[in-house]
Amino acid sequence: MKKAVSHLRKSDPVLAGIIRSVGPYAMEYRPPVFDSLVRSIVFQQVSGNVARVIYGRLNDAVNSQVTPKAVLKLEPEQMRKLGLSKQKVAYIRDLAEKTAGGDLSFDTLPESSDDDVIQALTQVKGIGVWTAQMFLMFALQRQNVLPTGDLGIRKAMQLAYKLEELPKPPKMEEIAAPWRPYCSVASWYLWRSLDGIAAL
Repeated sequence: MKKAVSHLRKSDPVLAGIIRSVGPYAMEYRPPVFDSLVRSIVFQQVSGNVARVIYGRLNDAVNSQVTPKAVLKLEPEQMRKLGLSKQKVAYIRDLAEKTAGGDLSFDTLPESSDDDVIQALTQVKGIGVWTAQMFLMFALQRQNVLPTGDLGIRKAMQLAYKLEELPKPPKMEEIAAPWRPYCSVASWYLWRSLDGIAAL
């Protein structure tokens, strides 16, 4: 990853300053499996602490085997009692059904292009481009993903590049052009730069 960080430092002075203040790159990865995507759905639009509790209950309910088969053995009402919303129950069950039925194969995703991964994952209810991009970054370890729909990235860009408003995708692509092929690494640093501001 030294090559990526070195490229970003040289290609963008603003990002170089962020890298200096944040410190060493330390993205935490998860395996590119069914369980990781279930976790992403659980974490959508709720605080991290609440999501961890709900995911822990789900994990306990299936004896630490978060598989399509185990999920489908649970009744929807059982899943609701774990703290999952009606929508998230539907999303997780749709993911389990598509995986169990062979419409979605996690085995083929590591060899697929970014676009093909996004297309495969977004066929599942409740999985949009943002969730698919997070899977690309944090599970498949793709280094050149720019999540233009992520509010944190937009806010970090606005602050770092002194923009009057939150940037829209075309402006974000323009700013990120020098980062390629390491947009994921740059995005991690932008997220961490907000941690620093929050601490002030």
